[in-house]
This record gives sequence, structure tokens and C-alpha cells, in this order.
Amino acid sequence: MSLKRILFALIAAALTLNSVAALAQTDKNIRISGSTTVLPIAQKAAEVYMGLHPDMMLSVSGTGSGDGLKAIVEGSVDIANSSRDLKDKEKARAEQEKVKLVRHAVALDCVAVVVNPNNPVKNLTLGQLKNIYNGTYISWKEVGGEDKPIVPINRDASSGTFEVWLEKVMKGERVRPDAQVQASNGGVAQAVAGNKYAIGYVGLGYINPQIKALEIESIKPSVATVQDSTYPISRELYMFTREDGTDAANSFITFLISPDGQKLVEQEGFVPKK
Repeated sequence: MSLKRILFALIAAALTLNSVAALAQTDKNIRISGSTTVLPIAQKAAEVYMGLHPDMMLSVSGTGSGDGLKAIVEGSVDIANSSRDLKDKEKARAEQEKVKLVRHAVALDCVAVVVNPNNPVKNLTLGQLKNIYNGTYISWKEVGGEDKPIVPINRDASSGTFEVWLEKVMKGERVRPDAQVQASNGGVAQAVAGNKYAIGYVGLGYINPQIKALEIESIKPSVATVQDSTYPISRELYMFTREDGTDAANSFITFLISPDGQKLVEQEGFVPKK
């Protein structure tokens, strides 16, 4: 064999080895995006999982349920976090792209209604909530508070939490157009903490001492009331994978729904699956 042919053979072998190595490296990466409600769970689980598997690299971001589900259909993420189930149009898009999505329930949660701790109101009915957010009630006095304007904080349209709010609270009615919009649970919590007359809604794990969770229909949002389904705005939280997705992504999901993974769910303030 000539020296030139030997060199070509060595170069080809090196390129093949590099390609295999790159593929192996890709299999060690898991890209996770979507719901900001599920974000703390995903972040905590990713941190622990990488500690157990030092060769793995997980990247987690919060972009909203709708954006996460769009990304997994497009193939730009391996796992999509969602605080709601698929919409019909999302199912149709997946079918059009010949993508089969697998839904994994990873936790239970509720949509907690929160106000500033200095607000004297402690309990609201679902009807009162709807009237606050559709603009029928504009003063806290109308629901037993001070004679001050209500400042409703809403979520953006890509939010799964917003979709749950529309279904369970608004019952098809529109949110008043002057409601302030926040792109994340954390943004809502911060806005409510900074305004005595604001009201918003967040996942259970986002309740903190700077905000006050209201009773809804005289029922407190808690682990117990979510588990027994008595709190009226309860839900499941999901992670979606592709049927043709990576073994690495499936292994991570298996870890999260295991007893050890569900302990992390509880540590983050959410409710483990029964």
C-alpha cells in the first residue's frame, strides 16, 4: 500500500472514531425546557442526577409549557416540562411532524392564589376570583378588603399555569386586558410581594414568606388538600419525551418517578405522586 493510501486510511479511521465519540457525547447530554412551574423540580433532579452520574450533562431552562412542547416536537430538546396536558393543536402538530410524544406524570401541584402579606383578605370563592380577573370586581372592598383598586397579575399565553387558570377559574371568560403579565411563577411572586394590592397565582412550590396564599372555597392549598383533591385548582405536572428519544432522557425520567426522585419533588415544595 502506498504512503498516500495509508494516510488516507488513517484519516478516515480518525474521522470515524471522532464521529462515534461525538455521538457518545451527545448521548450523555440531556436538554430540558418548558414550564417554569416544573422548573425547580427539574433543576433539583438534574443536580442530584449529575452527582450520581458524573459523565452526564443536563441543561435546564424555563420557557413556558407551550414553548417547551414546541421545542420537543422540533427536536431541539430531549424533555419538555409542562404544567398541563397537550392541546389538540399540539397533538396535530406532532402528528404532522410524525413525532410520537410520551407523557410522564412526575408530580402533583395546585395553582395557589397569592396576595401581599399585608392584605387582610384570607379567603375567596372561585366566583369571586373569576370576577376579579374578568374585571367585574375592581376594588378589594367588594371581597371584604380595603377600598383600594385590585391589581391582578396574570401569566403569559405560553404558560401552562395560565391554561389551567382559564379552564378552572375563568370558565372560558377572558382575563381583563389591563392585568399585568408575568412570564414566570417567580415573576408573579415578586410582583405580588412588592404591591400590597396585587393578586396573582403560582405553583405550590413557589409560595414563600413574602407572599400569602389564600384559601379558595375555604380550603388551603397544601400537600394534603392536593393529594385528596379537595383544593379546587389542583393538577398534575408532566414531562414529555419523544418515543424515539434517547435512552439518557428515559433514564432520567425513571429516576425522577422513583421513590428517591419523588423525595426531591417533595423537597421542592410540590406533591409527590402517590
